[in-house]
Amino acid sequence: METPESERTTKVVRATGRERAIQAAYELFSRDGTRAVGIEAVIARANIAKMTLYRNFPSKDGLILAFLDRREQLWTQDWLLAETSRMADTPQGRLLAIFDLFGDWFRSPDFEGCAFIRVLLEITDPASDVRQASVRSLANIRVYLADLAAAAGIADPDSFARQWHILLKGAIISGQEGDIDAAARAKVMGELLLRHHGIAVDPVNSGTA
Repeated sequence: METPESERTTKVVRATGRERAIQAAYELFSRDGTRAVGIEAVIARANIAKMTLYRNFPSKDGLILAFLDRREQLWTQDWLLAETSRMADTPQGRLLAIFDLFGDWFRSPDFEGCAFIRVLLEITDPASDVRQASVRSLANIRVYLADLAAAAGIADPDSFARQWHILLKGAIISGQEGDIDAAARAKVMGELLLRHHGIAVDPVNSGTA
């Protein structure tokens, strides 16, 4: 199974100066964060002229926004949604499959954590375009969770999605602490939450089976 980090090496094609800048920023920002990485490091990694970068991205914020767009495509759409849809057929099964997916991700040597959470913590100005983009990216994940909750028959999908998202984000932070079993622990809590809402848990998908 590919991780979101390994997918970028196959889905992102080195081409124009803009594309090379985005790929370099993706690699550096994902690993080290946006605050710690300077523009010069991106230029060196991309092997492009400084004017090429500034012609495409007049500010660092513009480059971070492009990075977040790429992250949402590769991580949220191409990895999280695609893999969970492949792993399970029922909405509750797909909700629980996220934890199985995370369990493999946490054990990956290139596990980098959630870029959206990291940017949210790095950029504290509520009016920042970068912070707002990160908030939207996280909200888009909740849309997927709410859609699954609605399909499972949960009465208040938005509230449920927020509860599920708390489990996911908490598991990611615990994974970054070094708890490689954090996803499995969170999955048990997820099963309890589903049962609390009257949703049967398929033993095949259960972490307690």
